[in-house]
Amino acid sequence: MTKSNPTVALWLATFSLIVMAAMSAAIHEAAKVAPVGQLVFWRSFVALLPIIIYMAVRGQLRASLRTRYPHKHLIRGLLGCAVMFFSFISLAYLSVGLATALSYLAPILSILAAIVFLRERPRALIFVGVALGFGGILLMLYPTLVGAELRDGALIGVAAGIAMAATNALSRVQVKDLTRTDPPASIALSFAVICSIVGLGTVIFGWADLDVRAFALLAGAGLLGGVGHVLMMEAVARAPVSLLAAYEYTGIVWAFLFDIALLGVALNRWAVSGALVVVGAAVLVAYGQGRFSARPVPAE
Repeated sequence: MTKSNPTVALWLATFSLIVMAAMSAAIHEAAKVAPVGQLVFWRSFVALLPIIIYMAVRGQLRASLRTRYPHKHLIRGLLGCAVMFFSFISLAYLSVGLATALSYLAPILSILAAIVFLRERPRALIFVGVALGFGGILLMLYPTLVGAELRDGALIGVAAGIAMAATNALSRVQVKDLTRTDPPASIALSFAVICSIVGLGTVIFGWADLDVRAFALLAGAGLLGGVGHVLMMEAVARAPVSLLAAYEYTGIVWAFLFDIALLGVALNRWAVSGALVVVGAAVLVAYGQGRFSARPVPAE
């Protein structure tokens, strides 16, 4: 079992969020030419490379191939695969920033799931940070929910984002449970293998012919996704779900930066206001990180 270390967990989570924002930007562009199943396959299959390298460097390759709980890996893999499908649908219809904003509904749900399934007892400050972050998300989503974007398929993207958040909350709890018995790399490996198989199965529905640019985007997304996944698994293994649930709101900042740099999306006052609220929520959580450990519940 990995030793708890909230400070290290926050650094790992920060790097993971930057890498995953870059991956989302690549998927957003690739979704213009490739169907979702093809995106899922290449994102998952190429991700196997950094995951296997990571396990080999740490000497965990043999240990990561063994588990006493294959059924838990299967459940987590299928949940994660559903999250990926919904996420890529959302990215196909929304900007990277808005799709990422919707993904941060998951921390709200994961707090509840962690309380029910993991018996975590986050303190009041965690809930304040989550509530502030959620308020910031609503501010950023407001123009999309009431504007003309809904006529351009944004409603499909919003619905997919909400579905992604719901399945992601369950997936997070399953990941936390597995980190108690299996190394994080083992979880990342099983996830990538299961999603590769599911994604490959969609070839019967027809895949697009990829040019060099599209293939580079998908390969890059896979590499970035593999690295980001391992980083986040390591973070989850070192801190309560409730701590990372609030802190992960800062990922929206990186998502908007990629929107500006790659897509030329201009930030409006709603986006800026929401981002400031989100950053404030993350600062609040980081400030009191020493008080964020989960309280064990006495056995009855």
